Amino acid sequence: MRKMWLGFMMSVILVVSGGAIAVSPIDNALDALTRQQDYEARRESSSHPDLERNGDAKPIPPGETLVLMDEEGPGMITHFWNTIGAYDPFHGRSLVLRVYYDGNEKPSVEAPLGDFFAVGHGAFKNMTSLPVTVSSHGRSRTCYWRMPFRERIKITLSNESPKYRVDSFYYYLNWRKLEQLPEDTAYFHARYRQEFPAKPGNYVILETEGRGHYVGTVYSVHQMETGWFGEGDDFFYIDGAEYPQLRGTGTEDYFNDAWGFREFCTPFHGVSLYEGVFTGDRVTAYRWHIPDPVPFQKSLRLEIEHKGSIFNDRGSITNFELGGFIERPDWVSSVAYWYQYPPAAFDDPIAPLEERLPPYQVLLAGELEYRADPPMLVMQQGPFLAYIPAVPDGSIEFDFTVEHDGRYRLDGIFMHGIIGGVYQPYLNGEKLGTPIDFVIINMDPVWVSLDTHDLKAGRHTLRFEGTGMESPGARALGLKTYAFGLYGLTLLRLDDMEGFQQEMRRILQEKK
Repeated sequence: MRKMWLGFMMSVILVVSGGAIAVSPIDNALDALTRQQDYEARRESSSHPDLERNGDAKPIPPGETLVLMDEEGPGMITHFWNTIGAYDPFHGRSLVLRVYYDGNEKPSVEAPLGDFFAVGHGAFKNMTSLPVTVSSHGRSRTCYWRMPFRERIKITLSNESPKYRVDSFYYYLNWRKLEQLPEDTAYFHARYRQEFPAKPGNYVILETEGRGHYVGTVYSVHQMETGWFGEGDDFFYIDGAEYPQLRGTGTEDYFNDAWGFREFCTPFHGVSLYEGVFTGDRVTAYRWHIPDPVPFQKSLRLEIEHKGSIFNDRGSITNFELGGFIERPDWVSSVAYWYQYPPAAFDDPIAPLEERLPPYQVLLAGELEYRADPPMLVMQQGPFLAYIPAVPDGSIEFDFTVEHDGRYRLDGIFMHGIIGGVYQPYLNGEKLGTPIDFVIINMDPVWVSLDTHDLKAGRHTLRFEGTGMESPGARALGLKTYAFGLYGLTLLRLDDMEGFQQEMRRILQEKK
């Protein structure tokens, strides 16, 4: 990646056409710094009105909306940064960003906050690209999308969770107050869509009318089958064409990867989240059409197939593969990014939160029954629980209950820190994978998969045992520490989503 950035930064792309010479976007940006700037710098932020105070954040109670900016134009937003303090483990899906232009009552930007910043599913992940970055283990989000407006702009953030309060929302919105905008200025748009599960036929990422150009896609898949979901091709239908002018060769090909997915980030494309090929695993990929925008004069329709392989992970080797290029009923969602004029407004609102999130059972640590050995230094603050034994082989266990027999995906949100230890997880006495090293040179919550399990209805016990071994991270810091911290657990019963899958399996078996 370093080589790619150096090559991109140092290169000058010369295109000679009719005597005109064009250079790369980075060169243009650097060259612009040598010219006097003809605008007034402005900022909307969560800063406290009393400059002597340090309460520089805004709360958002459940069900309420915070107005981030409401200003007259002409102007252009150039930078948006934010971070959040909230107990909601899925606040990336619960919080919805909306942008309204020129007094329109309906938004031209409407997307869950996490998806807008290129990480779907409400997941905690870092990613780095040219217009968008996410850091601090998914808690700090930044974008540099230009958002021009002529008459007025209003930006809001709605907390659609019925339960969780956002205690602290910090943000910067840097913008330019301008005398005027060029006549051909187009407005920035972003639109979230989903199908849970994907319906028969192609999945539509965007359908819009007007004149503009397409600039990006974020595509998220919650896999409801074991196998590979990405054999589907992308199709761009420009200006009402019956046959797509841009035709793809596979899902990972559109996102500039090959032979499946794995996590990586580059300036214009990447995979910000990839958990694997099993039922319940999550994926998010992004593709920015910054060097190659797709222009349209009247309309644009972008579709992608949701086809791939399906494997019966509960069957025998003789009936393991059920199909290699068939429609899959995965839970699919996306954000489309484009510029157009006049600004488009969305008549149909995005899906409500209860439909945007799978039916997770969220178990905050402060609400769980626990037992510790030795029972010393167990501290609780809100949903967070910390265990700091004075011995390397201490243990702590938590009880939780499931109501139905089924296959469950289990995840934990753990505090990793400078005084962390190394713990081996167990579920009902059975070892889960390898020991987890909770040491990092900071103090951050990190989402850790604890795998998929067949559970009976009733009580279950999740246990963490100190291994007695020194953490490689702690050793490097010269520390002997054994702390363990838990924010909470999430359970997802995969059987709840298998009706469509079971029917597809039946049809495929009949065909055999």
